Amino acid sequence: MPELPEVETVMRGLRARLEGRVIARARIGRPDLRWPLPPGLGQMLTGARVVGFRRRAKYILMRLDRGESLLVHLGRSGRMLIAPDSDAEPERHEHVSFHTDDGFRVGFVDPRRFGSLDLVPTHAEDSHKLLADLGPEPLDDTFDAAFLSAALRGRKTPLKTALLDQRTVAGLGNIYVCEALFRARLSPLRLADSVFGAGAGRLVTAVKTVLTEAIAAGGSSLRDYVQPDGELGYFQHAWRVYGREGELCEKCPGPPACAGVRRVVQSGRSTFYCPRRQR
Repeated sequence: MPELPEVETVMRGLRARLEGRVIARARIGRPDLRWPLPPGLGQMLTGARVVGFRRRAKYILMRLDRGESLLVHLGRSGRMLIAPDSDAEPERHEHVSFHTDDGFRVGFVDPRRFGSLDLVPTHAEDSHKLLADLGPEPLDDTFDAAFLSAALRGRKTPLKTALLDQRTVAGLGNIYVCEALFRARLSPLRLADSVFGAGAGRLVTAVKTVLTEAIAAGGSSLRDYVQPDGELGYFQHAWRVYGREGELCEKCPGPPACAGVRRVVQSGRSTFYCPRRQR
């Protein structure tokens, strides 16, 4: 599933193409994705001018001059397509498309239909049912060592599980939590409430650094994810532990001191870490 850096990259691509443009025509190819689409969505979008964008966690909000925002969630296989407009048929699984006043088509392609679209009043974005209970953004100043220490206090779950809880911090996903924990030298298996003070400070710094580097690289390309212009992200080449089971991490001397990156399953997801470096 696309994580925060991928969603941020997609949002920036959409902003560059759509901000200030008018949706001359909207095509709605089916009545539902993961959930039913708002009735009359095509008519409500047609003629609207796009005035701005915002990312919240793994959601994109496209703000319209009519006082509403289109909430976009890519889900597991969704992606946005940007291409010059033409009479060509939509791509396979291109369920929704917008045709702009300057001759471009923006399509929502989702083979497995785990994504979603909804309309929400712009002034009430944070009250939407998918956004209302989210924690702070990891790149905001409000996400600091003091906040994280308080958020983890009393949590008897594994540290990685607590970080993936979107109520703790919004937008973190499996790949970047693994990478951040490695940089912070913290084991994903330790109890969450054992991390506070300096340890929480290292973790906050690692989260911000990993996400910033990943956004600069255009995200990580896994399965269906590509940027809106079709380019692949490149941060997967900078992974230090994720997907590297059995390989030596950059800090390990090798056997017999260390057997390399270990993979375990936590809450149904693969966790990669270095047992020697991460405590």
